[in-house]
Amino acid sequence: MDDDFLRLYFNNFPEGVKFILDIILERNDLNIIQSQTQSEYKSIAGRSISLDIYAEDNEGKKYNIEIQRSDSGATPKRARFHSSMIDTKLLKKNEKFDNLAETYVIFITENDVIGKGLPLYHFDRYCKETGDYMNDEAHIIYVNGAYQNVDDSIGRLMHDFQCIDADDMYNNELAERFRYFKEKQGGKDNMCRLVEEYAEAYAEEQINLQRKKDIERMLNQGILTHEQIAVSLDVSIDFVKNIADNREIAN
Repeated sequence: MDDDFLRLYFNNFPEGVKFILDIILERNDLNIIQSQTQSEYKSIAGRSISLDIYAEDNEGKKYNIEIQRSDSGATPKRARFHSSMIDTKLLKKNEKFDNLAETYVIFITENDVIGKGLPLYHFDRYCKETGDYMNDEAHIIYVNGAYQNVDDSIGRLMHDFQCIDADDMYNNELAERFRYFKEKQGGKDNMCRLVEEYAEAYAEEQINLQRKKDIERMLNQGILTHEQIAVSLDVSIDFVKNIADNREIAN
């Protein structure tokens, strides 16, 4: 269920994206013509996002698959934001709104964030008064990663997503790709680079946490100026000022 590994796993692997979409959407006729990982969606005025997996089929439908271990990363408003950001890329200037492509935002979560014990949760817009479907063709689906009933395809898929050994996986289509990254040299090299990036990022994070603690301690002492603290800890003056400013806001 690690999103970084799965982005690596599904990179340049449209067959794998088709396989999981066929299961989630209960189809067997999808034709994925392109897929990519870590697609950047930049906003000029506000927050940008990076999509874990983005795909398009031969009918022009768009698919965004997000892998979320943290419940806080799979809130309904985040799904709404992903859906809206995708829409911003789908029309050219003055193009008719009716030309918007059908979209699917799919969150695969480690836990049952909806809490009803179901394997899948489909969300579409309906009229409260009549119950009629709005038919705006924007779909949000949550896949319950905690559902691992091996008697159905969703349960087997979620089981395989959390395996650490290809021999324990039910789906051969996914197991072979998994073996490539775990056992074969080219895949192992990519995995090693991913692990190194993890280690470097974690080390940098821990160093910054310690620096933050040291800066806060020195600020509490009230002896040194911001410039002196920066020189003493070999950090930028902006780093010290930012911590000091946030400390004042908290107080």
